[in-house]
Amino acid sequence: MREAVVDAKVAVQEVQEAIARTERELSLERQRLADAERRGRLAAEIQDQETVTVAQRFATKHRERAGVLERKLANQREELALAQRELDDMQAQLKSAERDRPAMQGQASTEQAWRDVQSAGGNRPDVDLQDELLKADMDRAAREAAAARQLEELKKKMRKE
Repeated sequence: MREAVVDAKVAVQEVQEAIARTERELSLERQRLADAERRGRLAAEIQDQETVTVAQRFATKHRERAGVLERKLANQREELALAQRELDDMQAQLKSAERDRPAMQGQASTEQAWRDVQSAGGNRPDVDLQDELLKADMDRAAREAAAARQLEELKKKMRKE
């Protein structure tokens, strides 16, 4: 459950970063639109019809792109809200599970008994440190591979957009 919460936190952060990128792109596109419109007005004042036509064409292109980015930003904000709600739910479930742990105290006394046996030189049959380390390394490698796959998917998405 903790891993799922960590993954959800990473997902929320990634969406927040995507929103920031989209906001920067939108700001730049709006500036380009304003520049094209200004150039068109200036060209109209000096009656340069060719420049007016080019400026109108660019203004139309930048206006459409700004519209697309505005819709993208709205969708990303909705996605962030959804991801944040899911994260909040998961965190509440985790806290609830941790509060319900007192029922597990019988296991805690069993754990203490095993620690006492081990400190006296005995071995606990179901604990192999090398095996535990190997499992931890495999889990870490799997998480890193999953993160790499997610990164590649995001890169592909960004190239398409």
